[in-house]
Amino acid sequence: MAGAVSSWQAALALPGASRLGLHRVLRDAIDFAADGVAIAPGLRQTIDAKRDELGAVPGWAEAYDVLNGVIRNTRLARTMEMLRTKGLHSFYTNGIADEIAADLAEVGAPVSADDLRFHRGSVEKPLTVRLKDCTVASSPPPTQGFASLLILALIDRLDAAPESFEQVHAIVEATKIAFAIRNREIHDPAFMTLDCQALLDQADGIADMAGWIDPHRAVPWSKAGGPGDTTWIGAVDSDGCVVSMIQSLYFEFGSGVVLPRTGIVWQNRGTSFRLAREGWNALAPGRRPFHTLNPSLARFDDGRVMALGTMGGEGQPQTQATIFNRYVKHRMPLGEAVAAPRWLLGRTWGEDSTALRVEGRIDAGVVDGLRKAGHPVKMVEDYSSLMGHAGAIVRHADGALDGAADPRSDGSVAWA
Repeated sequence: MAGAVSSWQAALALPGASRLGLHRVLRDAIDFAADGVAIAPGLRQTIDAKRDELGAVPGWAEAYDVLNGVIRNTRLARTMEMLRTKGLHSFYTNGIADEIAADLAEVGAPVSADDLRFHRGSVEKPLTVRLKDCTVASSPPPTQGFASLLILALIDRLDAAPESFEQVHAIVEATKIAFAIRNREIHDPAFMTLDCQALLDQADGIADMAGWIDPHRAVPWSKAGGPGDTTWIGAVDSDGCVVSMIQSLYFEFGSGVVLPRTGIVWQNRGTSFRLAREGWNALAPGRRPFHTLNPSLARFDDGRVMALGTMGGEGQPQTQATIFNRYVKHRMPLGEAVAAPRWLLGRTWGEDSTALRVEGRIDAGVVDGLRKAGHPVKMVEDYSSLMGHAGAIVRHADGALDGAADPRSDGSVAWA
C-alpha cells in the first residue's frame, strides 16, 4: 500500500507540527503540478533512459511528456486539491480512494478499495545509538535504519586518519557486519526475533563486533541489493524543529503506472518481498516489506542537531556513516564532508555490480591499499550519482544553521 499520504497526516497531527496547516503545506505542490515545473538534468536523463521501457505503460508517456523543458500533471493537481479540501484521509476512504482502486483494477493490480480503506499509518519509536558525544536516531524495522546505526557504533570505536586506507577499510568492513545482520534479521517487525534496540544498547557486544574487523584484510562479500528512486529531505524551522525524511517510489518511476484518474505515479515497494511461503521477508497478507529507507537525526551534547540522509539503496548507511564520520570525528566542514570522494559496497539503483566502487578523486595510495587488502575495487567517475544524493542540515545551539547538498545531484539548500 502507498503509505506516504497517511504519514503526512500522522506528521501533521504531532504536537506543534501543524502550524502551517494542510492548505499551505499543499499549495506549492498543487501550483507546480498544474502550471508545470522545469525538469532538472537528472530527471531528464532518467526519462530519456526509460522511455523505450516505460512508454507503453499506462499513463507514463503522457505524465512525462516534456514540453519546452517543463512537465505538468494537471490530474495530480486536481487530486491534491481534493486532499486539501476533503482531508488527507480521503486518499484511503472515499472519492479519491475509489478512483485509485478503479484505476489499479484496470491495470491488473491486486490492490483493492478495501486495502485502501483498511490502511493505517503509524508513529513508531525510532532506534537510537549512543556515540562518544551524541545520540543518533534512525528509523526502525522494516527499514535498514538499524544497519546505519550499527555502522556508526562500530566505527566510533575505531581510530583512523581522515580519508586514509584505514578509515575507508574500517567503514567498508563495518558495513559488511551490519549488512550481514540486516540481511538475516530485518524485515516486518511483527515477524522478527531480533531486538534491534537491545543490541544497539550493548556497548560490550558492539565492541566485540568491532574487534571482528581485520585492519589489514577484507572479508569476502557477494550480497546484492536492488535498484530504486528515493528522495531525502531535511528541514529546520524557526522554532528549532528539525525534520529528516525520505520518500521513495522504489524503482525510478515506481511501477511505471500513472493512474489516469488521479495522476498518481504508483510505487512498487512490494518488489522487495521474497516470493516464498515462509521465512525472512516472505510475501504474505498484511506484511510490510523490508526496505532501505532510513533518514537519520543526531543530537549532540553541545546542543547541535543534525538531519542527515541520502538516496541510494545499499549505499544509504555507508554514505551516512562516511559523511557523519567526516563531520563529527574529523571536523570537516559540512559541505566538504558531503562533497568529498566516496565509495560504495554492493548494488545501488540501476546497477548489478557488487564490487567496491570508488570515485576517481580518492587518493591512489588509498585505492592501492584497498586492493592489497582484498577489496574488489572498481573505479568510477568523479561525483558519480551511484554514490547517492546526500544532504545534511545542522542547527547549532545558538540557532545558526549549516546546510549542504550533494554536488552529485540536482538538490540544493534553500533558506526562507
